[in-house]
Amino acid sequence: MVGMKKVLFAFAACALFSPLFAVSGKAADAASQKIVVEKVEGLSDDFMRGVDISMIDQIEQSGGKFYNVKGEAEDIFQILKDNGVNWIRIRLWNKPVYEEDQKDANGKIIAKKGDKMGGGNNDLATDLRIAKRIKAAGLKFMLDFHYSDFWADPGKQYMPQEWKKLTPAQLEAEVEKFTRETIDTFTKEGAAPDAVQIGNELNSGFMWPVGQIWSDDPNVKIGGMKQFMKLLTRASNGVRTAQNGKNIKIIIHLADGGRQELYKWIFDEVKKEKIDYDIIGLSFYPYWHGSIADLKANLEMISKRYGKQMAVVETAYAFTEENGDAQGNVFMVYSDEAHGYVPSVQGQATAIRDVIAAVASVKGGCGVFYWEADSILVKGADLSATEGNTWENQAMFDFNGKALPSLAVWNLVGGKGEVENAWGGSAKLGGNFTPYALADGVSVVTKPGVAPTLPSKVKVIFTNDSEGLVDVKWDAHNWSNEKNGTVALGGTIAGSSFKPTLKVVVTDRQNLIADASFENGKMGNWKLNGPGAACFMENNKSNARTGKWTYKYWLNSGFKSILSQELKDIPNGTYELSVWAMGGGGENNIRLFAANFDGTKKQVTSKITNTGWQDWHQYKIRVPVTDGKATVGIYLDTKPDCWGNFDDIEFIKVD
Repeated sequence: MVGMKKVLFAFAACALFSPLFAVSGKAADAASQKIVVEKVEGLSDDFMRGVDISMIDQIEQSGGKFYNVKGEAEDIFQILKDNGVNWIRIRLWNKPVYEEDQKDANGKIIAKKGDKMGGGNNDLATDLRIAKRIKAAGLKFMLDFHYSDFWADPGKQYMPQEWKKLTPAQLEAEVEKFTRETIDTFTKEGAAPDAVQIGNELNSGFMWPVGQIWSDDPNVKIGGMKQFMKLLTRASNGVRTAQNGKNIKIIIHLADGGRQELYKWIFDEVKKEKIDYDIIGLSFYPYWHGSIADLKANLEMISKRYGKQMAVVETAYAFTEENGDAQGNVFMVYSDEAHGYVPSVQGQATAIRDVIAAVASVKGGCGVFYWEADSILVKGADLSATEGNTWENQAMFDFNGKALPSLAVWNLVGGKGEVENAWGGSAKLGGNFTPYALADGVSVVTKPGVAPTLPSKVKVIFTNDSEGLVDVKWDAHNWSNEKNGTVALGGTIAGSSFKPTLKVVVTDRQNLIADASFENGKMGNWKLNGPGAACFMENNKSNARTGKWTYKYWLNSGFKSILSQELKDIPNGTYELSVWAMGGGGENNIRLFAANFDGTKKQVTSKITNTGWQDWHQYKIRVPVTDGKATVGIYLDTKPDCWGNFDDIEFIKVD
């Protein structure tokens, strides 16, 4: 995602202020929200309106229940069907049990060798139980082969433990046999899949290292693209030679649904090798993969270049930023310089609706699937046996299993299915959404007596909890006599009753830090001495104090690093250096520092102590500059899994 670019010096910085900003929905009242969804014109009845609920067997065995709009406990498949869902997607792992004991940071065993890994425990027996229920409910079924014992995605595609000693030729034969025999088993049990994914998010291949197509480690011997294509061909053959295999839709699935070059790279090879398949599957999470415009452009390229059907087989958005358990969540607010969605029940429904509209608008666009719509909070049903739930705020049920009004989106996109539920919530059809708040809140800064440069557009939140740019006309104001202080400048948006307010800070204090809030999204003038994998610029509005970008650190092992910026040719005098920080805590040492300011090696520092997520604290030090320069920065000495964010660094002359 592209972060909002901010002008570097304080007197030129530009952003917005208003009494109202995007506010995450509250988890406790999520089921009682009243939302409005716009119909997607021309949507066919056979458009795949799907959800992945691979966790369902484990959730229900652990005591989880789901409640319909009447407030009654009901079979989840019936609830989904009543809300317009017509397809279910289920992942399949080979042997999801631990190969060795799992220990925590203190060496305590938290899972034993042979224990189930969690995450749904989606082996063949589990998936057969689920598949029979899918068919009994009259829904269609997509089977997602991971060809791994546990999670497979672009960052990890681990070889199943029982295949590790096979030669490449033996592995090819085993993949075809395993695929065919698995499908035959489903068919014999009366639960034949209607579509099959041969691999999950194959950006880097699968069954590493034999089917791996790239690696950052030059010491790892990989099979490369040629071997990957051989394995993919044999997986496709396994589907086609299965019972009724010619009637099963074969899907080849990549992540990063907005990246055209990635899809060209992989699917040009698939086309060259004449691999038999039907649908190109994409993962598209807006907070990871870009804008709806990026998705649509990629779909249009795919349609023209390959002539295949296309489906977004994974997407999601949060109905709240709140976390329901002790495990942190992976969700990040999507909000770039021009678009975004509020993490609310309304925002979740709008995000899904917009993805559906994008897919349906392109020739060959055939479906959208929502990932783990069932991920409610139930003890014993986590995404792994060694951690909690990282997804409960992105389910389509609240933490306790109540169907959210946003679940009705699958019906509403087709122009039907309005609901009112037992908790006072509702989902209706509608349109003509209007602004009700500003999306971001920062400040325009100018010098005394100098008219500020005012933005011609503002980013607002519409009544469907989407964000977008609109033109604004600011009220006239005489700036010539303004001295240090703050001016609340009103504005008008044509056709809207919402009146934005711009906060203009008038000050002669100049911040000398370039990209003080990291909104460029790049290191820029900042210099990093340390591991780039651990210290980086993060685009996550949830973790930012202002704007969207921060300087972030995290690694599963301890490390040391220094982030610094050198300031030259500055007036001598006393400066105040400050930074805002928040994080999980537990580090060996964090320091804000200044050096090289008086011709000696002397440093001045302030110890930083993090106390929790979104618990921001400002740290300050005085810096007596006598040499016309200074180096300022942040020193880190961390322990494994320590994390934190820094924002809004200032270096201002005070004397």
